[in-house]
Amino acid sequence: MSSNPAFVEPGVETTRPDLQGTFGMAAATHWTAASTAQSVLERGGNAFDAAVAGAFVLHVVEPHLNGPGGDMTAVFATAADKVPTVLSGQGPAPAAATPEHFRSEGLDLVPGAGALAAAVPGAVDAWFLLLRDHGTWELADVLAYAIGYARDGHPVAPRVAATIATVADLFRDHWPSSADRWLPGGSAPVPGTVLRNETWAAVLDRLVDAGSGTDGDGPADRAARIDAARDAWATGFVAQAVDRFVRDPHRHASGTDHAGVIRAGDMAAFRASYEPATTAEFRGCTIAKTGPWGQGPALLQTLRLLDPLDDALLDPSTVRGAHTIVEAQKLALADREAYYGDGDVPMDQLLADDYSDARRALISERASHELRPGTVGVPAGALPPLRETYTPGGEPIAGVGEPTVPGARGGTAAPAEDRGEPIVMETGETRGDTCHIDVVDRWGNIVSATPSGGWLQSSPTIPELGFCLGTRLQMTWLEAGTASTLRPGERPRTTLTPTLVLRDGEPVMALGSPGGDQQDQWQLLFLLRTIVGGYSPQQAIDAPALHTTSFPGSFWPRTWTPGGLVVEDRLGDDVIAGLEQLGHVVTRAGDWSLGRLSCVTRDPATGVLGAAANPRGAQGHATGR
Repeated sequence: MSSNPAFVEPGVETTRPDLQGTFGMAAATHWTAASTAQSVLERGGNAFDAAVAGAFVLHVVEPHLNGPGGDMTAVFATAADKVPTVLSGQGPAPAAATPEHFRSEGLDLVPGAGALAAAVPGAVDAWFLLLRDHGTWELADVLAYAIGYARDGHPVAPRVAATIATVADLFRDHWPSSADRWLPGGSAPVPGTVLRNETWAAVLDRLVDAGSGTDGDGPADRAARIDAARDAWATGFVAQAVDRFVRDPHRHASGTDHAGVIRAGDMAAFRASYEPATTAEFRGCTIAKTGPWGQGPALLQTLRLLDPLDDALLDPSTVRGAHTIVEAQKLALADREAYYGDGDVPMDQLLADDYSDARRALISERASHELRPGTVGVPAGALPPLRETYTPGGEPIAGVGEPTVPGARGGTAAPAEDRGEPIVMETGETRGDTCHIDVVDRWGNIVSATPSGGWLQSSPTIPELGFCLGTRLQMTWLEAGTASTLRPGERPRTTLTPTLVLRDGEPVMALGSPGGDQQDQWQLLFLLRTIVGGYSPQQAIDAPALHTTSFPGSFWPRTWTPGGLVVEDRLGDDVIAGLEQLGHVVTRAGDWSLGRLSCVTRDPATGVLGAAANPRGAQGHATGR
């Protein structure tokens, strides 16, 4: 139970146990990936071997949420070096992806589906880099799990089947290569159907074979084999197949047909990289995130705003706490819009005490319906268009804001079948995305990783490869002068935002969640409940969730809901009514709908490890011993 009397007591029963052990722990958004990671630990691999193996399985078993043509970010620490490090597997915009090109195609937004929206794929190279530098296993052994599930098949999860059914007409009418891949016998598979992707299995075999010319058992030989696979991906048959395929125009979420602009040269120019984590202190903990080319530092800004407040104002389960938390998030997310991108972002000023103090004073007793970025010594970018609806041609598309719950306002609950998963439209447009995996081993290696993009509905399947490209460029603007304007060679500002928590310089927790713009909002609730409220990880994951939509969404059509607040009904009628009285525009999302958090933990003093996973969507899983 909560050890902080300022917080509402958590439920007596948790949906799942708080796992504890001393050997190793893994948690992920799909049970097969978590079990794969644990299998690697059981066979002597470390946390990085396990995470890579689990991640490639996620490509196979959650293809509606991520794929090889997508991207990933991770934050990790090793047993030998406790300093948090970020792995950037976010590829940049291709050289020909300019605002001028999109406007010449009759577009004023980057579409939410179609290869024109593809950034350079970054996930595969990033996983290979992590394995090379911090893993211990051979590439062939790590990929054997994914190759087996792709070639021999796996029972398709209900949400995968539902996603395929949603876009079946798009596949039949416009994307025949995707119809061939995902509509066996011409129809969408039913849940439990054994689904195979033998083409992708063959690609993985070829990547492994690329290193077969290097003999020897030493570390340098192993690294050379992995680097050969990286080269085969970036400069060999994969890049060439991508280049050939995207030159043919195809239907995009805009309702119009366009060719992609990514070329083999774009893929050859990219390699994944490491960089220092961006960190902030909160209540005796160090929170480590990506740089401001991702949205992660907005969580740090929010924590800096909340840090000195009374504990009672940090409980998401009360009217005062939820209001205060949401208003702080709005201020941080406004700064995200004004400053964050793949450039020189003044994070030292945005996280400074005096700036946080001034911004905190803007939190009032009423819900703000404005976008209010702050002012620092570096000029802010131009603000993006603020639209509640968007009409690319035809009927307006409402700005529902929340990417994983399509419920209406005014107390109407979101459909139960969409709990915990993204909205997928018949056009392939997807609001909300992503998988997540966390692993910790007995030696103290720990990693939090969020792979995403390249989901099966993002663009047509490339027949020679068995996967499609991502749509991360939809998170850029075509308007000049914004912090995240589309610029060739720069990373689009990603929503992918894993978290590492340290105490006294020791890593103690890795966590993350799918959910687009909501990833850090849901993680914030978890951090407040565990660090301040004294909840256990599973109690914090199970507790009622909420988030704001009062900022421009990162996903096409980039709309917002001024004052918008999405809540789980379990927050309680009295709390919800109280928030409405304060001016929040509340959407009820059902009892179990928001967030798919998972985490692993580590107690440096005792060596005890832990794990917890989300029950929403009935797909997340934690395991270990």
